[in-house]
Amino acid sequence: MIKKTVILILYTTSQLYSQRTHLDYKVHDVGQIRQLVTNMGTLWRAATDYPGLIYSEFPRGSFEEHIGEGGIWIGAINEGTGDTAVSVTTSWNSNFEFYPTDEQWDSIWVVNKNDTVNIPYWHNYAGVSDQDFVCRYSDDNLSNIPSHKPLHVEVIQTSYAWASPPLDQIIVYNFYVIPRKVNLKKVYIAYWLDANVGYRGTSWDFALDDYSVYYKEEHMGVGIDNPGGADGNAVSPIGVKIFPPKNVPLDSIRWTFNWYPGQGMGAPPPEDVLRYKQMAAGVIMEDQQDPIGSQFIISFGPFDLNVGDTLHFQVGEILGQGINGLSANLKTLDWLVQKNFKVPSPPPVPPLRVQTMNHQVILNWESQKGDINPETYYDPNRGDNITQPFEGYRLYKSTISSSGPWTLLGEYDIANDGFGNETGLQHEYIDKGLLNNFEYYYSVTAFSKKDTSINFPSQESSIFSNSKTVVPGTEPPQTVGEVAVVPNPYRGDIAYYSYNPPWEKPQATRATWMEQDRRIQFINLPADCVIKIYSLAGDYINTLNHNNAEKGYQDWNLTSYVGQAVSSGIYLFTVEDLNNGKVQVGKFVIIK
Repeated sequence: MIKKTVILILYTTSQLYSQRTHLDYKVHDVGQIRQLVTNMGTLWRAATDYPGLIYSEFPRGSFEEHIGEGGIWIGAINEGTGDTAVSVTTSWNSNFEFYPTDEQWDSIWVVNKNDTVNIPYWHNYAGVSDQDFVCRYSDDNLSNIPSHKPLHVEVIQTSYAWASPPLDQIIVYNFYVIPRKVNLKKVYIAYWLDANVGYRGTSWDFALDDYSVYYKEEHMGVGIDNPGGADGNAVSPIGVKIFPPKNVPLDSIRWTFNWYPGQGMGAPPPEDVLRYKQMAAGVIMEDQQDPIGSQFIISFGPFDLNVGDTLHFQVGEILGQGINGLSANLKTLDWLVQKNFKVPSPPPVPPLRVQTMNHQVILNWESQKGDINPETYYDPNRGDNITQPFEGYRLYKSTISSSGPWTLLGEYDIANDGFGNETGLQHEYIDKGLLNNFEYYYSVTAFSKKDTSINFPSQESSIFSNSKTVVPGTEPPQTVGEVAVVPNPYRGDIAYYSYNPPWEKPQATRATWMEQDRRIQFINLPADCVIKIYSLAGDYINTLNHNNAEKGYQDWNLTSYVGQAVSSGIYLFTVEDLNNGKVQVGKFVIIK
């Protein structure tokens, strides 16, 4: 349940505070959107230790970003004191003001569809989508935030993501706002989005040519990339649509749309009173004309909330292939909300097991004791009354990454049932003729029958959730004697990253190959050994420690022990088997 934690220590110029909070993050990754979510209520890193470069990637593997910041503001008048205050999850000109407690369970809970879990603040929570996240945060868990007057509100947040079309380009966020200590009057909620749309390069230039528009009838703000510029043409704009509380008359709600130009030309005010005034203005700004950055709020209210009341509203995050694709997904989102998310679902992810061998891998997805069997799953939300709609499996392969692109190796469905290709089920596949010590990626999904009653397409489990990284090869030899270096010579004029599968490739957080991605490989290594590298003159270069009973190779990125790239030349190496003390000496050549 708890994957990532960090202890937050806040500093001021006058003294050190050591209040603690249990920060966590997760990434929605079952569909076409990779979306970061934190338990601070933000859609970007905020104060967590999230290591990635992109917060909202669409399409998968494109390195196209869509969010710089995102989260709610809550503004209200304290009934007891008459003070006006605004608490924000994230914003310009403000501190982070919402945090979870320091309890270990106050993380982000992950719940799959039809699963039920007991969360301390939500007993018997039942999963709604293919991937639910649940978290909680309050604006008074830390008392040392500068210039912050808390409203003493707690927010419980759930978010839904889906694996299959037509729902896999949508994420829905549910917010439950609960006053815990004081009654609040004239409450306004704002959703703040800093929409950074475009190919994510090494600088922020990609985010400086966006603009904001508002769809009044839909209560939707959209951040759009202007064609050209440093990032070229983006595939998708990003839209956020507000679904106000269902128990409040629509004609009683006052709406505000306010955009800020960015690039130092405008920003939300830092003072609570002025920020609240903007939230409550009831003004819909004209659409932004100059593409100098997209930042906006959509605000709605007022509501009166007493201690213990719950204000429930929803926010839909929508992406798609251009404005037309976003508009089509908007219609799907409206339909989904009207259905209260009770729509057909895919089977569970198949239990994929992998065995690596010399130049081949064996893939098996037959359910065993203790596994969840996709072939017997139950779906109560279909219109055709087929309660067990499993139809078959699909096997995919990629030579590039766990995000694809994918090649369909095989589709195996129930024979003679009137659906699909009638190929018959299969639970094992042997892929032969592979290159040893190269990475390959496989995934097996399960898919359902189409729901002909409501014309809903076949649903497929997430290809991304079940992807496996597989490296075929031989077992480590008993000792040294046949250790070799590949490629030898290593040539700097060869684009090894263009091989298929690539010999060299950038880290997952970036698309562009860099110098530190160079690679040579020591092969035929015993399980426990140490490699030392020297120049021809005997100068020490680096040490590589190898300890792996299943992997007989070790990569080196052509850098010295001080992190400097090595130059062209002849290099010597020694490999010592730590189990018996035997040593092998060899040499290799680098030509840059």
